[in-house]
Amino acid sequence: LVSVLSSAIIVYRLPWTWKCSKLLMKFIHAGLNTIAMILTIVSMVAVFDFHNSKSIPNMYSLHSWIGLAALIFYSLQLFLGFAIFLLPFAPVPLRAALMPIHVYSGLTIFATVIATALMGITEKLMFSLQNPKYSASPPEAIFVNSLGLLLVIFGALILWMASRPHWKRPPEENAKVLQLIGGTPEGTEAESTMTDGSNADKSELRINSEAARKQNLKLDEAGQRSTM
Repeated sequence: LVSVLSSAIIVYRLPWTWKCSKLLMKFIHAGLNTIAMILTIVSMVAVFDFHNSKSIPNMYSLHSWIGLAALIFYSLQLFLGFAIFLLPFAPVPLRAALMPIHVYSGLTIFATVIATALMGITEKLMFSLQNPKYSASPPEAIFVNSLGLLLVIFGALILWMASRPHWKRPPEENAKVLQLIGGTPEGTEAESTMTDGSNADKSELRINSEAARKQNLKLDEAGQRSTM
């Protein structure tokens, strides 16, 4: 989850992917999340099988509680992501309204996964190190503590990339969005209905189109700040 989910989070933020189509990046994002989900289920089955074979109680620690909660919310996140953002059935206003929630919940799940990993490796050290004990700071403890610090730094970098405006995917072409806000690019029906053909009217149309384009840029910039 730490490695694959982080890749799914920043796949829109990598500059060399900005030339790819938005649909392709959606499929890559969904594919990475699906792989992460499959690996998570395999890991959960392995944990329960190990506990049962060693007669270790299941679901008693805070690590297990938060880990299971992360899995449940991640399953819900994946299902809603497929149903709303990948399949072409949800209306655009619904997608726009749920996108900030989708982004926030994804980042929250990722932070929860980091916290679960930190609690898990600490718990393993406490149970495994007996002679010398964890409190004596043997090499194993120093190694795993260093791994925990690297996890925190890695998670912080991913969250930073996902929240910085200059890492956002550039907006799509303005001409496609102008029609949604009343703009009229060149050659549209609005221009063909001008019967007098005067230069003043044509100039006014171009001014209106330019104003609509600027308004679209402002709206798109505001929307980018609330989405990934």
